[in-house]
Amino acid sequence: MQIQGQTVTITGISKGAGMIRPNMATMLGYVATDANIAPELLQSLVRDAADASFNRITIDGDTSTNDSFVLIATRKAAHAEITSLASAEGQVLRDAVIKVSQQLAQAIVRDGEGATKFISITVEGGRDEHECQLAAYAIAHSPLVKTAFFASDPNLGRILAAVGYAGIADLDQTLIEMHLDDVHVVTKGGRHPAYREEDGQRVMKQSEIGVRVHLHRGPARTTVWTCDLSHDYVSINADYRS
Repeated sequence: MQIQGQTVTITGISKGAGMIRPNMATMLGYVATDANIAPELLQSLVRDAADASFNRITIDGDTSTNDSFVLIATRKAAHAEITSLASAEGQVLRDAVIKVSQQLAQAIVRDGEGATKFISITVEGGRDEHECQLAAYAIAHSPLVKTAFFASDPNLGRILAAVGYAGIADLDQTLIEMHLDDVHVVTKGGRHPAYREEDGQRVMKQSEIGVRVHLHRGPARTTVWTCDLSHDYVSINADYRS
């Protein structure tokens, strides 16, 4: 990465595989940079990075009491000191730190206990981000949805049911649209007339799957990352004792 013509390095490492849900849970994450950034900006930057990465992942909907995400800056890079994250240099650094943090967070999901599929869930068209998160995490935490992904079963009812019970006040289900990657599976709350089961199954067999739900209630959107729930997950956690 370049800031003011000077090379700036960002690196990171993280640990975590199960008992991961927003607010990080059982994980450790460390990101280090040589960027010359004012120390008082680091707390805001690490919070932004956590909220856009480690606080957007869930493995099994469970959690524990132990977690850490640490951002370290040596300030050895040769560019002028960054004194505002709103500056052009601050935005470049912020975007790069978030990108590295997201790569680490997504690697945790891909390495989830017994995971065979990486799933991105985007909910858009909410009145605010909170209700988008309600729907996204309802999908991501549903054992029935997660086992359907493991079985490569495009069970649309399970996904729509999760949106319905997510707790969004006055949700109009007749406005809901849903895609599995490039396949338009739901329109106006019901099965899209052009949808074919084999198209949905083709997507569900992929190792990486995108789910996109549109609520048609407003401008907000959010994305969370999760994985499927497999036989191995049950075996690993049945055999494990802390």
